[in-house]
Amino acid sequence: MQYLIGAAAGVIVGFSLGLVGGGGSILAVPLIVYAVGVRDPHLAVGTSALAVAANALAGVVSHARLGIVRWRIAGLFAAAGVVGAWIGSLGGKALAGPKLLACFAGLMLLVGVVMLRSRPARGNLDAKPGQVSTLRLVIVGVLTGVVSGFFGIGGGFLIVPGLMYAAHLPILEAVGSALVAVTAFGLTTAVSYARSGWIDWPLASAFIGGGALGGVAGTHLARRLAAKRGALNRVYAVVVFVVALYMIFRSATGG
Repeated sequence: MQYLIGAAAGVIVGFSLGLVGGGGSILAVPLIVYAVGVRDPHLAVGTSALAVAANALAGVVSHARLGIVRWRIAGLFAAAGVVGAWIGSLGGKALAGPKLLACFAGLMLLVGVVMLRSRPARGNLDAKPGQVSTLRLVIVGVLTGVVSGFFGIGGGFLIVPGLMYAAHLPILEAVGSALVAVTAFGLTTAVSYARSGWIDWPLASAFIGGGALGGVAGTHLARRLAAKRGALNRVYAVVVFVVALYMIFRSATGG
């Protein structure tokens, strides 16, 4: 039953990744902790990191088939972020489990506020790698990687706006390109946690299987709703708020 729930949770996470390029571990960690029943926060973080990385990779394939992945920009961003992700994962493992979940919930609330306040942007359809500020991409990539590794999250919810800001990409290309970095960040964090024995491999496999199905559906819907990004941001922000408040409630009541 635990693995069936894990697979169902994977469908939700994969759909989110395919749809908006993020929301992987920001949903996966609480789902693994509260729905699947994994009590060790570090084990939940490590398992989610591996599962999200695999699901993001499947999303990259789906988006690449549609021709909406900017490989050079995504590769540079991901390479810079991997360094930050490794450093962040070391800090996350050093923090006590309950404190890690509390910080995670706080970050989710902050993300929800930012998403509600953000304005729809068209992006620059003519942006080319040579016109992109390499320094800006590297700085944003490293900072995003640190946050990603610390909380064991793929970081897509930061990568998408980061790519739109640093590389002037339209939302759909930012989503597709972000998944390259999400994959790299997640694998970096997963390797770090695996070295400490904090990955439930059977659960991760079930989660990945469900995520592959959800990712395909999310990718196709993203293409249809690209023009309605503002509405998607508002809906996703509400989901973030609900999950964060639930985590705070469970932590406060000792659940």
